Amino acid sequence: MKRMRALFNVRGLFTRSRLLNVLKVLEFTVGLLLMPIGLLALAATTYGMMLFQMANLGGPLVEDIVYPVSSTGMNGLIVSIGGIVLGLLLMRRLLLIPLRYPGRGIRWLYRKSPKQMFRSPVAFYKGIIRFRDWFLAKVEYLQSESQKWKTTFQIIKSPFSLLRAMGFSPQMAMTILFAGSAVGGGVVVNEVMEGKSFSRGDSGVYSAAAPILDTPIEWSEEYNTLRIDLGSTPVREITIKDVSIGTAFTGSALPSGVQNAVEIGGVGASSGFTATRLEVGHLIFEKSRCKKLELSDIQAHTIIIRGNAADGISIAPSPGTSRMLAISGGHHQAEKLETAGGTYDRIWIQAPSSGVNGKVDKLTLSNLWTKGGPCVLSKMTIGTLEILLNEVGMGDGFSTKEFTVATNVTGANITIEDNVEVSISEPATS
Repeated sequence: MKRMRALFNVRGLFTRSRLLNVLKVLEFTVGLLLMPIGLLALAATTYGMMLFQMANLGGPLVEDIVYPVSSTGMNGLIVSIGGIVLGLLLMRRLLLIPLRYPGRGIRWLYRKSPKQMFRSPVAFYKGIIRFRDWFLAKVEYLQSESQKWKTTFQIIKSPFSLLRAMGFSPQMAMTILFAGSAVGGGVVVNEVMEGKSFSRGDSGVYSAAAPILDTPIEWSEEYNTLRIDLGSTPVREITIKDVSIGTAFTGSALPSGVQNAVEIGGVGASSGFTATRLEVGHLIFEKSRCKKLELSDIQAHTIIIRGNAADGISIAPSPGTSRMLAISGGHHQAEKLETAGGTYDRIWIQAPSSGVNGKVDKLTLSNLWTKGGPCVLSKMTIGTLEILLNEVGMGDGFSTKEFTVATNVTGANITIEDNVEVSISEPATS
């Protein structure tokens, strides 16, 4: 009975020492197998790739042997080199024994190697953890330093930003700061020292064809018009909001010889000049104050005129057959232009190149506070046109129509609702 119990004593078969012995045998066996297999695979793959380079591209040898080998040549190289490296790792202790431990034989390796094999992955993992913690500590430090520098520059530029928020132009804000010695010569930091910019509210001439759309191609102290020239290069989006225009602020005036405070559209034909139009996917003109608001020569798919109040209204669009429209340009489309706040003597968006229509996918004009001249939208082809919640008038009674939509404004879908005539005068100069 004792012999029978000993024979079927499963726990005795799987003692710790016996398991280690089995693992030792497996380690060396796998290493001894991988080494020659990897070398043979490397030799076969290299030979196949060399044969592919030397053989004529034709014949049964190429089709049956060379092509199959060469098509998996890199995979074969990776697998064979990986096998060699893994074999060397498994055999490394056996190879280093004669150098590191003279007089110690295979029996010592047989006893020590499995223990090291199980210990090394744990040590490697702990090393990765230490590196991760070190790396994350550096990242957190850099983030904290970046935030500190950002806060510092925000504090430095705050006088200039405050003046801009109060409605001063960039030029006037600079004059006040430097002339009044409110701060040192380096006050504006990243807002002015980088140059003039549409996004910071600087006047000037901006061109869709310019390498950097946000930087004016022309600028001077005497020129306070915000002008955008559009052409064959489409612009993804233009947004202008919260600005004062014309004579709406003290000391301002319309440019010499100009009547319109806001002028958006193409250019009519003249001697040597072929007429142009603005092509707009979606145009929004909203929440603005104008002496007059005039729409003419516009073909749109959808027209929405809602919630406007004017000191005299004449809305008479005609049915049309214009298609839905969106402006795209892929990788070469100009980026978005957006500005908020600022004072200009005029806003002017046009297509000034003969026979070349301007293109913008979305054009938004919001909260324009204008005085001294009309707001004019003309010579455009539009997908969706929205005229919303504007106040128009110069206080001369309902018999004179300040808000007009001409009969040459056409739309396939037209919505006109909640527009009212009320007595409205031009705003006072601020």
